[in-house]
Amino acid sequence: MNLALWIVAWLLAVVALTGGITKTFVPREKLAAVRGGGWTAGIGAGSIKALGILELLAAIGLILPAVVGIAPVLVPVTAVCWVVLMVGAMITHGRRGESLYVVVNLVYLVLAAFVAWGRLGPGSFAG
Repeated sequence: MNLALWIVAWLLAVVALTGGITKTFVPREKLAAVRGGGWTAGIGAGSIKALGILELLAAIGLILPAVVGIAPVLVPVTAVCWVVLMVGAMITHGRRGESLYVVVNLVYLVLAAFVAWGRLGPGSFAG
């Protein structure tokens, strides 16, 4: 169980890191031009960068607290935050009729819920 939780946490961290770097450093016009990036047209550049920073923090929060052994409870807390972020992403893509991205975000949501459940329950770092 612990290994599965680590694998999923690392996978989500890579997803968050990739999305965070993209949203933080790629101009909104370029984001809007790529497949699945149309949602950026209706939101300010500052908001996109804020989402990117949240994703960068999520990438850190899913891994670093457990690796260094300082406040490992932040891992499941971050996973719960990721669930909330994915709900927002699903709503955004759903409103745009982008069902593929709704499904992708649902998968990320389920994986994050697994990490949160596992790290708060049977696969916790305590004891």
